[in-house]
Amino acid sequence: MKANKLTFKHTIYASYLGYITQAIVNNLAPLLFLIFKDSFGIPLGKITLLITVNFFVQLAVDFAASKAVDKAGYKPSVVTAHILCAAGLIMLAVMPQICKNSFAGLLAAVVVYAVGGGLIEVLISPIVEACPSDNKASAMSLLHSFYCWGCVLVITLSTLFLHFAGKDRWQLLAVLWALLPLFNAVFFALVPINTLTGEGKGMSYRELFSHGGFLLLIIMMVCSGASEQSMSQWASALAESGLGVSKVAGDLAGPCMFAVLMGSARVIGAKLTNRVSLSLMMCVSGVICIASYLITSLSVNPVVSLAGCAICGFSVGIMWPATFSVASEKFTRGGTAMFALLALAGDLGCMGGPTIVGEISATLSDNLKSGMLVAAVFPAVLVVCVLLGSSKKFNPR
Repeated sequence: MKANKLTFKHTIYASYLGYITQAIVNNLAPLLFLIFKDSFGIPLGKITLLITVNFFVQLAVDFAASKAVDKAGYKPSVVTAHILCAAGLIMLAVMPQICKNSFAGLLAAVVVYAVGGGLIEVLISPIVEACPSDNKASAMSLLHSFYCWGCVLVITLSTLFLHFAGKDRWQLLAVLWALLPLFNAVFFALVPINTLTGEGKGMSYRELFSHGGFLLLIIMMVCSGASEQSMSQWASALAESGLGVSKVAGDLAGPCMFAVLMGSARVIGAKLTNRVSLSLMMCVSGVICIASYLITSLSVNPVVSLAGCAICGFSVGIMWPATFSVASEKFTRGGTAMFALLALAGDLGCMGGPTIVGEISATLSDNLKSGMLVAAVFPAVLVVCVLLGSSKKFNPR
């Protein structure tokens, strides 16, 4: 590839691969939770810490990255992010084997790829927002759908690999997945990248938080991340241990269908942005999400519970990208700081939601359904915030 022959179309393609990389670092480890438990003797409550650390580190990066990214530039930062993701995935395979404390080795790997994942979360959306486009909301929704297609790839290919190659080959699986971010690091080094605002022209944190409307957007991002990841991070373990189905059937029918329907919702949302208001789509999605958590947690039929898991994927699909789009429309000078804060809030939800589910489940005799029931509060709060945000009182200036 020659840099002078690559256009912003290739920048979009690299961004798609960036969100697939994000899907790898967020979803590979949860597929291996029970393997970690059996191989290294790590209890469920301790495994929850892997989720917490992953999203806590991403959250910290979201908070600290704004000024650093503006100073270093988008291109060096996004290339570094992919290199860190690849390094962390390789460490996931190696560190538990060479460390005296296997869990410490896993945590070290998670920290490294979480730094890369946090940078990707901060960078990819503004990179795409800065690309020439006639319909920014549609482009944003389509972009975020690739996180979902990445989840489908990770879940399907990883599940099939573990089934046919054997669970004891999981280290090779992690190394193979590291090849994609390595490739994309090179790809991003060659494509053209614009910035959203000139140096010093973006809004500051203080300016953003001075608007009540932005505070609502922050809460909406927290609830979006919590609604999505509370189900996504625990669906595999719930299907295998809580519903009593095989790992292959559980992963494909539960978390895989979750990702397929989440991606489908984002593609549909991209097509509807010019005809249906984002607020209406988010309210409807929130109500469906509440119902999906109730179905998953309260049904005694495994098939119905798995259906609830899949429906949840469709319901959360529009939440995250729609919030980004609303923020971009209302805060045109938001710049990197705005996207960093929204990513931070989303990752706070991604960390807090699954952690709450895991802790409640561990407290109540390792019953994951109990934690899932409590998670229904996240989409409920989202709906309330969307309704408040629709009023003139909370519209930003």
